[in-house]
Amino acid sequence: MSARPHVVLILTDQQRADTIAAQGHAWMRTPNLDALVRGGVSFTQCHAAGATCTPSRAALFTGMYAHNTGCYSFNNWAHHRLWVQDLADAGYYCVNIGKMHLQPRDASAGFHERVIVENPTSTSRDGGHGDDAWGRHLALHGHARPNFRHRTDPDWLKKHQAVPWHLAEHLHSDIFTGDSAVAWIEREADPARPTFLQIGFPGPHEPWDPLPRHLADYDGREAEFPAPVDRPHDFDGNPPQHAAVRDFHARVDHESRIDLASATDAEIRRMRKHYYAKVTLVDEQIGRVVAALERKGLLENSVVIVTSDHGEMLGDHSLAYKWLMFDQVTRVPLVVRDFRPGAPGGLAVPQLVSLIDLGPTVCELAGVAPPARLEGRSLAGYLRAETVTARRHVFCEDSYLLMIRSETAKLVLYHGQPEGELYDLVRDPHETRNLWDDPAHAALKQQLQLELLAWLGASCAHTWGYKARAESTDGAYGIRWPRPDDKSLHGPNYGPRVLPHL
Repeated sequence: MSARPHVVLILTDQQRADTIAAQGHAWMRTPNLDALVRGGVSFTQCHAAGATCTPSRAALFTGMYAHNTGCYSFNNWAHHRLWVQDLADAGYYCVNIGKMHLQPRDASAGFHERVIVENPTSTSRDGGHGDDAWGRHLALHGHARPNFRHRTDPDWLKKHQAVPWHLAEHLHSDIFTGDSAVAWIEREADPARPTFLQIGFPGPHEPWDPLPRHLADYDGREAEFPAPVDRPHDFDGNPPQHAAVRDFHARVDHESRIDLASATDAEIRRMRKHYYAKVTLVDEQIGRVVAALERKGLLENSVVIVTSDHGEMLGDHSLAYKWLMFDQVTRVPLVVRDFRPGAPGGLAVPQLVSLIDLGPTVCELAGVAPPARLEGRSLAGYLRAETVTARRHVFCEDSYLLMIRSETAKLVLYHGQPEGELYDLVRDPHETRNLWDDPAHAALKQQLQLELLAWLGASCAHTWGYKARAESTDGAYGIRWPRPDDKSLHGPNYGPRVLPHL
């Protein structure tokens, strides 16, 4: 058995925080996540550092915020050094199975092996880049990716992405990812070799295409579903981007096309039913992975981490998907189950934490000194049931948006426009009353803006050694991005190790 623990990071896609039954959401059917919650540590206020897939994953795996990597949207980010490479340099065997959303897609990014699975409706093959492993799996069985149905199905807008899976179970992208992970564990995993295994499930990202048997788990239970937040008021008092996001998705020429402006309450419940059922599908695959680890003899020396890259609006505020900074988008599940003997379990952590904290956490669990460039804070103290100085704020960046959130208030800046968002989360936890222009809250608005400025300054200073390194190749003093293999990134004069508790 390895002297160092195996670390398994399971990353779902677009999973809301309120989708685990054991955390008080009784309408859900998540027996495997429930078991991890009961035996592990749940972080009930974990927030993403990006409000869409690519910037969130880039921040998570580089350990740096978007303003330091330049990855705000669909940018290339695989040229940055991921902390996966630091694990590999320290002797870990690193494997990715499923969705990473790396760009370029096929980069190694520090992994020794990759089985690449992208969004079900990815069109990368049409761009001449070749299909991913799941697309080839479909082709092997005589099928194509389920693309462009919005052009061929006249009822597409009435379905609101709720389309049960139509082929054999083993052809579903989440089943394929689970099958691939289980097969790798059973055939390749070595209990004596420390392993970092990242498993990326494409679900519950749209289309919400659960297996019919998982959909049946929710039959007759629609009355238990939470009602959509603030639908009667829609966009009153909010920045114009809210309506623009909704209207864009109603007319976009893409499989993701969805129109919630005219959706009835019954249609919202049907949409939610399919989404919840797809979470149950992914939960089943998580259980299969844990069972495979146990059969192989790895589980008793493993730490299993389950989280998601961001959440999903799911009809709240008459919106779908992500792109904005409501808690439905930024707040995600985070459960850490340490299976090693004596590890504390059954704990809930209500303090604010960020997905950007996962890099330092995994490094510490693996016995690897967290590289100085990482901006997060290790959560390992929470996992040891120690008293930890809590974060005062979490931050999220995406495209033209910048969010700062405390336990009691949230502010969202929209670059280049006077409108913004300000919420009192104590009196208004569902973010239904925007206080941006309320004179009574001008002091709170100013305080959060100053806190945001202080964080940006500290963050930029923290990563100066990564972004700006001297290199004299033509007699000039140049600024360059360091090479991914540049070991000087780990130098002692790299910069401050700990950000203020902003």
